[in-house]
Amino acid sequence: MKLKLDIDSLNDDFFETTRLLGITAPLKNFQLCWQLNKMMGFNFRLNPDNEIHVKKKERNYFFNIYEWQEANSFLVHYLYHNQYDGEYLLPEFKHIDFLWLMKGDSVDDEKCDWIKQAIKNVTGVQMVAELNIEQIKNKGNMVF
Repeated sequence: MKLKLDIDSLNDDFFETTRLLGITAPLKNFQLCWQLNKMMGFNFRLNPDNEIHVKKKERNYFFNIYEWQEANSFLVHYLYHNQYDGEYLLPEFKHIDFLWLMKGDSVDDEKCDWIKQAIKNVTGVQMVAELNIEQIKNKGNMVF
């Protein structure tokens, strides 16, 4: 008997009760995190355990993920860099530099709007928009 791993189901479970923002900002990931931490009182840190490895065309690509967990909450914020050495984590969103995933607890519209507004105030940020998870073709690339 063969067991088959249901990748779609795993992806759906990973993205359950999440919100995802796309950020266009021609900044280095550490520069964006530093500004977000300073402005919003967050504490984004690089988490090497969650680095995403993608192999394409016989080459390896590594996408950093910064992480911050809210105190007294299950809510964790993940900031992905969408581009590494000319390759994209989500190729359907080449115009987006960063992906901000909120996971682990529900985020209401008011809090999401506050976060979007705060990101827009960061020097160098050109655009912030909420992305619909269902419209992402390569969402499996974000699962760690």
